Amino acid sequence: MVTTVAAMDSTASRRPLWRQVLDDIEDRLAAGEFAERFPTDRELVERYEVSRQTVREAVGRLQARGVIERQRGRGSVVTQAEFVQPMGALYSLFQAVEGAGMEQTSEVLAQGWQTDERAAGRLGVESDEPLFHLERVRLAGGTPLALDTVWLPADLGEPLLDVDFTRTSLYAELEARTGVLPDRGEEVISPLVPDTDLRQTLQMDRDEAALRVERVGHHGDRHVECRLTLVRGSRFAVVSRWPGPVVVTPRVDGEQATS
Repeated sequence: MVTTVAAMDSTASRRPLWRQVLDDIEDRLAAGEFAERFPTDRELVERYEVSRQTVREAVGRLQARGVIERQRGRGSVVTQAEFVQPMGALYSLFQAVEGAGMEQTSEVLAQGWQTDERAAGRLGVESDEPLFHLERVRLAGGTPLALDTVWLPADLGEPLLDVDFTRTSLYAELEARTGVLPDRGEEVISPLVPDTDLRQTLQMDRDEAALRVERVGHHGDRHVECRLTLVRGSRFAVVSRWPGPVVVTPRVDGEQATS
């Protein structure tokens, strides 16, 4: 079926053509449509009835984000990240794995009380206050995906001391036992060169990168979660989508530049 730009949503005319094409390609990527092969520029031109330059602009954005890559003799292929999460949304790794049709299990490395000055500072409590500490290797389909470490305030962590986390979600148990669930948060995502211990723990390939994800979760005005997740770069990707047109700002010399 041909999906022309004109056939897209009613707000499409307010966005650049390349943005409209990119949005539709992202929707198709999320649906797993390009698992076997990513279309050529010519195929995309024919499908969307736009210029080759428009297609190249859209595809170039995907390449710049690492979503697709060009391979000699094969054209463009989709980077094989099994789990894709949107930025700007609070998500559960458990639900992401289960939603992809895989079984999510965990190997619990630590569960109990711990003092941690940095985590306490992120949670807004005294540095020597005992915190509930949970450290797990998260597995998807029986294969390691991430090393996940969480600290919670003592009153929220105490009801979780006897929970078997090998096959359940922290958020599900937290809500069921305390009535508290993060309703907003902040994440900092940065690249990480894994050391030997992390490679062994997550069974990573020699040339595989990792992502370091630091999260602080809030419930209302309270800080309720401090989390550090080290996740395999080959299995996890983060996608950002922005609304509205590109903002054009004046340069100092009077010329214009896009920001």
